[in-house]
Amino acid sequence: MDSKNTIAAIALSSAVIVLYSLFFIPEKPETNIDLVEKNKIEQNTDTPSLDQKEILVKISREDALKESKRVQFENSSIYGSISLKGAAIDDLTFKDYNTALKSNEKVTLLGPRNIEDGYLIESGFVTSDKNIDIPNSDSIWSIIGNDKLTDKSPIKLSWTNKQGITFEKEISLDDKYLFTIKQSVINSTNKEYDFYSYGQIIRNKIPEISNFYILHEGLIATLDDELIEEDYDDIQEKKFTKTALKGWLGIGDKYWITSLIPPKDNEFKTTFDYKEKFRANFVVTRPLELKGKSKIEEKLQIIVAAKRVDIIDGYAESLKIDKFDLAIDWGFLYFITKPLFFGIDYFFNLLGNYGLAIIAITVCIRLTFFPLANFSFRSMAKMKALQPEMVRLKELHKNDKMKLQQEMMALYKKEKVNPMSGCLPILVQIPVFFALYKVLFVTIEMRQMPFYGWIQDLSERDPTSLFNLFGLLPYDVPSFLVIGAWPVAMGVSMWIQQKLNPAPTDPMQAKIFMFFPLFLTVILAPFPSGLVIYWTVNNILTMAQQVFIMKRTTVKTVT
Repeated sequence: MDSKNTIAAIALSSAVIVLYSLFFIPEKPETNIDLVEKNKIEQNTDTPSLDQKEILVKISREDALKESKRVQFENSSIYGSISLKGAAIDDLTFKDYNTALKSNEKVTLLGPRNIEDGYLIESGFVTSDKNIDIPNSDSIWSIIGNDKLTDKSPIKLSWTNKQGITFEKEISLDDKYLFTIKQSVINSTNKEYDFYSYGQIIRNKIPEISNFYILHEGLIATLDDELIEEDYDDIQEKKFTKTALKGWLGIGDKYWITSLIPPKDNEFKTTFDYKEKFRANFVVTRPLELKGKSKIEEKLQIIVAAKRVDIIDGYAESLKIDKFDLAIDWGFLYFITKPLFFGIDYFFNLLGNYGLAIIAITVCIRLTFFPLANFSFRSMAKMKALQPEMVRLKELHKNDKMKLQQEMMALYKKEKVNPMSGCLPILVQIPVFFALYKVLFVTIEMRQMPFYGWIQDLSERDPTSLFNLFGLLPYDVPSFLVIGAWPVAMGVSMWIQQKLNPAPTDPMQAKIFMFFPLFLTVILAPFPSGLVIYWTVNNILTMAQQVFIMKRTTVKTVT
């Protein structure tokens, strides 16, 4: 294989790693809709004053939870509480997920509004009539009947204003992550009113995020088939609004999603903004008419979930939520990434280990590319056989580059060799490489999943280091020197594979080419260990196939 093409292919692979984020930048739509209830819902956001912000820093989560009466909830997946002050869902912990690999502390996502990292969900009705009191974040709700929310028993909350209008919420919970809120307004007077239902998610500050270009963490929605992804700093600079007939909205972390699904078949306006707090909300644009001595009712759904594929896809299908599967950031290679996940998950269910599943999917990928690789390796074997003649031509025409190119092309044509064919397997595998990287990086199924030996989390880097002999020497090394055993194995396999390829005839190219295994070892060392395992096994399978093909080609040539 021509060394220039090989270098170009590997350089392209490295360049794509760095420039990945430039491939897909969502456009920011512009809308210009002004709703009459805007002033009311902004009041419910409760933007803190400077004095209040000082309090937010000082108060603990435990003290904040004690400040108001609460309704506890629990099922097989989550537990937490709903504050009767404001009727906000502001306390939620996942039962099945620990904060760290060697910790028993569970992941807590939501928190009360008056702590530094407050994160909560509110819902209700707003109106354009300023003479009507509506419940806000300071309103104290009463509980009617059952005082604990489970997947078998819903709860009902009630609040009545001075004008004789009662607001009620019936909240139910399934056995996983879905809250369903039937909210109603009961009019005991003879007057008529208009109400608009709303829901909103409030987050006090930017959480600890990966801040990596291949993953979106922030405000997200799909509105009328369009995916909207807004980073926290984008919203700090400019508010986003859009009106839609279908969709959902929320705030997404790497592994967790907090989302609102507006009432069905009703146009709604979505707003993402920042006023000392981040807010994602919707307000329906068509009012519900509340006549005298009557009642209105509307339903919304809330999903606060771990972003497990079966959970997210299950809710998308059962609740008919448009494009809810995009809550998981599959990226623009969706058509490769998601099927690749299902393949790995299939082998995990079969073999019981995600590391083995990655190796199994690697074998499947190699079998898929087998005909292409065979064609490439035959061409490479012929190129290697032509090396002496190529060296002779370069020496003969070293002062006439045009003549050299003509002679080289004539040689390729005579021997029926395509020097570019060796690059094809590398180029074809680049999308698969990134798709697997995406799967390992964004899916919670891979989180804290062990392989064998020292690999306890396939979604994290190999924790060992060549520079302390992989833990044999009693000292730690700086993070930039953590080049583990699997990255070293990958580099060695790449170096051996390089020796099977035609050697560059140009001395300078040969020196540059020699450093590529070392370069990629350093570059890929911080990557998820599952990805490095894939790359190493792929190299070994490639070498086995290449040796087999080259031997067959050599035998045929001699014959």
